[in-house]
Amino acid sequence: MGWLPGLAEIGWSTRLGWYEGFHLLLAVNPPGVITGCGFGAASSKEQPLAETFFALRRSPHPGLASVGAPAAGPYVVDKGFEGHVNQETWGRAYGAHVSCPPKRNSRSPWPKQLRRWLAGVRQIVETVYEKLWHTFRLDRERPHDLGGFQVRLAAKMALHNFCIWLNGQLGRPPLAFTDLVAW
Repeated sequence: MGWLPGLAEIGWSTRLGWYEGFHLLLAVNPPGVITGCGFGAASSKEQPLAETFFALRRSPHPGLASVGAPAAGPYVVDKGFEGHVNQETWGRAYGAHVSCPPKRNSRSPWPKQLRRWLAGVRQIVETVYEKLWHTFRLDRERPHDLGGFQVRLAAKMALHNFCIWLNGQLGRPPLAFTDLVAW
């Protein structure tokens, strides 16, 4: 019997390999502030999770306020969200404009400058995930019920956003947490 049976499952991540837990989606603005989140079992596919996320951002549900408000600009996503049909559906149904790079073997690849821009944006998102995962130790959480996981996740995201705010007050780069958080 695993951790949170029936909720947390085994999933695959190219960054982590096999893991047990949840698949976390974050909405992050350009400075790295987390503006919303959603999660499902680790075995969940990204596109259905994104569909639910965009739907709840468009038509909020009081019990799921964590997804946040719709983005003011496009959602920049990785190749796991690729697909013109999904992107058109999300735009039409939820007002979610998704910018996703084409696959390497695409007939219409992006120019190098656009790929570099996307890589810079994705680096901010990956840094935010790394801060939650390692700096704030989300990878070590094993609560006994779903409510405990939600509270711990919310606390870690609030601490992350607070650190960005504090860095702004101190005139430091937003994601420079190293000497702010000394365990």
